[in-house]
Amino acid sequence: MDHQKIEQEIKNLADLKYKEFHGNLCPGTDNILGVRVPVLRDYAKKLAKENFKEYLDHPLQEYYEEVMLEGMLIGLGKLSLEETFYYLKRFIPKIDNWAVCDVCAAGMKITKKYPREMYDFLQPYLHSEKEFELRFGLVMLLDFYITEEYIDSVLEICNYTKHEGYYVKMAVAWLISIAYIKFPEKTMKLLKKNDLDDFTYNKALQKIIESYRVEKQDKDRIRNMKRK
Repeated sequence: MDHQKIEQEIKNLADLKYKEFHGNLCPGTDNILGVRVPVLRDYAKKLAKENFKEYLDHPLQEYYEEVMLEGMLIGLGKLSLEETFYYLKRFIPKIDNWAVCDVCAAGMKITKKYPREMYDFLQPYLHSEKEFELRFGLVMLLDFYITEEYIDSVLEICNYTKHEGYYVKMAVAWLISIAYIKFPEKTMKLLKKNDLDDFTYNKALQKIIESYRVEKQDKDRIRNMKRK
């Protein structure tokens, strides 16, 4: 696989206006070329039909989009579960922003086939002290584990997760809000009695209130639960 050609093709897909816009959403990330996610995903789908493992074995990582492409290919390529774990272990430590984290997590469709195995694989990341490793684990829970079988464990993880990183706190809040939409009674028990810090707790309430899938009377009740 011609890495030089891949880098040039990614650069050709760049949109300078989008680069400025997206750069503002990813503070501290200064290697963005400006390729929109759907465009990069289409390109990843094309590469996934070729000898994509050659790329995963020696991935490009100078630009933000190159790192995101690696994460996309792990999800899109035809990999065994063991290969998926192998490449994820190499990839996850490279994540340094919320966008690469969330896009990669959402693409791990193999989780639907092997939920228990993936859940076990995620445990070290759900206990990581590194902000984006922990966020990756939390977003994976949000994408694949807000289910009858896992909801109690997910809410427990939300309650015990303690990290000062902004993107971890926001992930926990987001996770709780989606849990409330799907399992309101169980999630309300957590909201009434929890060990969440004030910022994460209030953000979770805010996200619930902002959801169009929550009834007005429920929003009014949630609004009155805000910590001062």
